[in-house]
Amino acid sequence: MNSRPAPFDETDRKIINALMVNARTSFAEIGAEVGLSSTAVKRRVDRLRETGVITAFTATVEPSALGWRTEAYVEVYCEGAAPPRRLTEVVRNHPEITAAMTVTGGADALLHVRARDVEHFEEVLERIRTEPFIRKTISVMVLSHLLPESPEAGATQAAPE
Repeated sequence: MNSRPAPFDETDRKIINALMVNARTSFAEIGAEVGLSSTAVKRRVDRLRETGVITAFTATVEPSALGWRTEAYVEVYCEGAAPPRRLTEVVRNHPEITAAMTVTGGADALLHVRARDVEHFEEVLERIRTEPFIRKTISVMVLSHLLPESPEAGATQAAPE
């Protein structure tokens, strides 16, 4: 798969928009919207996947239904310059971290953490803090989602047992 998405045209953009609204929309339905046959839509979707424009098809689920009842964002501050590669290794070891990115500003990284409850969140936070290059963390608990239809409001995996 390419590291840079390939350019796409207006018809591709319409196909992508239809899939973003509902990834289960049939190729025939999308074709009717954009003026193509279902076969032509499938070819375009296959090309968009192969070139890295479309990266995945997922189901977004109410987090509490999967056991996630607590959610927070954690700013991570590192000693010296922690390379993003090392941070990536660390966050992949914690299934509770659902998103992680390097950021500008005072913090080195921002983590989106889901947990079963506050006690589980505290345990996750302590595991993160045991990394020798992590100097400190600052956590912000999520109380509610103001845009409940946003991808960040949903979950893509169940809470660990």
